[in-house]
Amino acid sequence: MHKLIILFILTVLASAIPGKVFSRDSSENKAESSFKTAVFAGGCFWCVESDFEKLEGVAKAVSGYTGGTAATATYKQVGHVESEHYEAVEVSYDPAIVSYAELVEYFWRQIDPTDPKGQFCDKGSSYRSALFYATDEEKAIIQNSLAALEEAKPFDGPIVTAVLPAKPFYIAEKYHQDYYKKNPFRYKYYRNGCRRDKRLAELWGQ
Repeated sequence: MHKLIILFILTVLASAIPGKVFSRDSSENKAESSFKTAVFAGGCFWCVESDFEKLEGVAKAVSGYTGGTAATATYKQVGHVESEHYEAVEVSYDPAIVSYAELVEYFWRQIDPTDPKGQFCDKGSSYRSALFYATDEEKAIIQNSLAALEEAKPFDGPIVTAVLPAKPFYIAEKYHQDYYKKNPFRYKYYRNGCRRDKRLAELWGQ
């Protein structure tokens, strides 16, 4: 009798577990469905991805390629030959926590907007900086932010960062994703060697 009671209790508990799991997953999916995405190019996508994932309200940043006309994009195609594609990141964010305008303001301070040849130690068309808008509202936000920056004139050189309509985004190879987490020593060595933070401090202050 005791065995039958125990078996019955275990059966009830087991049948209850899937319902709880489903409920939790549904909440997570609902939350993720409210996220928006934004695309930015600021030179090496390892660094831009790392910078954005430190910002509150950003769920994740994915490294990839965009801006060109080619139907595909790989690191070899984009990084080692002249290409219309940019190294870029697709930022997934919660608009209830951080707005698109705040993302734009944050982005400016992660790049050198006066460099027409690339970013920091990386030179070439794929390393140029750009903001990609998906809607007229995003375009207006970028243009207003750019106008305010040009009026403030925080640095000597002209701003050359491109403002472009969004194009298909091609996710970069797996080994590029979360590079700063997977290879922290190499990432820090590269970032320091590229003098990225030193230049940012010169442009924007500490």
